[in-house]
Amino acid sequence: MPAPVRSSPRMERRFEMFKNFGKRTDTPADAGKIVPLRPQGGSAADPEPAPEDLKLIAFLELKSRMHEAVIERLNLAVIDKVEPEELRREVAALVSDVLSEENNPLRADEFRRLVDELIDEVLGLGPLEPLLADPGVNDILVNGHKTVFVERSGVLEQTAVRFRDEKHLLRIIDKVVSRVGRRVDESNPWVDARLEDGSRVNAIIRPCAIDGPSLSIRKFSRDPLTLEKLVAGQALNAQAAAFLQALVEARMNILISGGTGSGKTTMLNAISAGIDQRARIVTIEDAAELQLQQAHVVRLETRPPNPSGGGAVSQRDLVRNALRMRPDRIIVGEVRGAETFDMLQAMNTGHDGSMTTVHANSARDALGRIEQMVSMMGMELPLPAIRAQIASGLQIIVQLARLADGQRRVVSISELTGLEGDVITMQDIFLFRRQGKTADGRIAGEFIPTGIRPQCAALLEAAGAVFDQSLFLPEEA
Repeated sequence: MPAPVRSSPRMERRFEMFKNFGKRTDTPADAGKIVPLRPQGGSAADPEPAPEDLKLIAFLELKSRMHEAVIERLNLAVIDKVEPEELRREVAALVSDVLSEENNPLRADEFRRLVDELIDEVLGLGPLEPLLADPGVNDILVNGHKTVFVERSGVLEQTAVRFRDEKHLLRIIDKVVSRVGRRVDESNPWVDARLEDGSRVNAIIRPCAIDGPSLSIRKFSRDPLTLEKLVAGQALNAQAAAFLQALVEARMNILISGGTGSGKTTMLNAISAGIDQRARIVTIEDAAELQLQQAHVVRLETRPPNPSGGGAVSQRDLVRNALRMRPDRIIVGEVRGAETFDMLQAMNTGHDGSMTTVHANSARDALGRIEQMVSMMGMELPLPAIRAQIASGLQIIVQLARLADGQRRVVSISELTGLEGDVITMQDIFLFRRQGKTADGRIAGEFIPTGIRPQCAALLEAAGAVFDQSLFLPEEA
């Protein structure tokens, strides 16, 4: 193994721009230690590492030493003040110095890769940066430090990305969660967070994650998807998109329902683009990821308890506070508990045009989930009263699904029509009708109107929403 990094007069001249700031005080406790990717002194039954693995291990160890050398000379307080190209030149010069002292020459492509990855370690999320920059990647799934999967177009595939060791992965996780004021440790082994671009992050560590830390990143496009783009991607058709646009313009209360990864937040972002630019919108989320384009948006985010167990701010707290903020519309990223009751109260007391999402596999299941969550508020409300609140507060349920082939589709748009006895009645306005599979295994189908004119059509007309009545006519009519 090459000797540890040593300082020299030439190296001391490097990073002179940082000397006045002193050394970093938050250098990881494991700095200087290299934890091998494979156990030392394994049993005779352990397979010999492949040459490619040995080469990768050597590269990761070299990068680890270089990273330690770099962070000794950098202070996070000044990183943002340094131009990227200037930082790259200084890192490249330091790497060249160290390689020269170690008599460890690299090919030009290896040198560029090392510098690029060091920049990613200092400024970003290390080995995940190329995946975050790849527009074709939707999800990044880290299963321990050796295994990273991505989802492209609904299909999971394993990558060659890996972390040096478990501590390397933990350092990246800590960098993510600390930026949004959250923490993850043995007493709080899982956490929801977000990246600066709104991408959703979940991390879980030992002891709950038996095989080592797990990190899940749901990427958000830098270019938010619009209804037009969703139509082009066949998530729904132009007629259904026009209907949704009219519903938003007419201030209908909308619930977007779907399973995990079905595109609920994407749809909420897309339809929210139809909100009047003059409206005051208050958004409430556990981890802020909505990307509303209007100018008058107030974004609120929950806060977890501090280490002593106090200071938590829940979605219910924020919904109640939002009602005092003179909102024209309230958008809750996802209802999960007692805040559902307050959201319904808002919908029933003049805050028309409010929207939220819920985890459910059908429109009818979504109503059941809403009932269940209202009952979590701690008040003994009779079921008929809960259902009356739902039937009067909600007008539309948009149901999404991620199909077996990975496609994300709107599978129904349904209208709540009232109560019959103590049963909430609904009618489907649009449906996705499956038509088998294509030759390449993709699920084929079409999104069709059911031929039912929605009861809310009169409200849309009265509100001046622009739509064509022929939207609701089936093609054969």
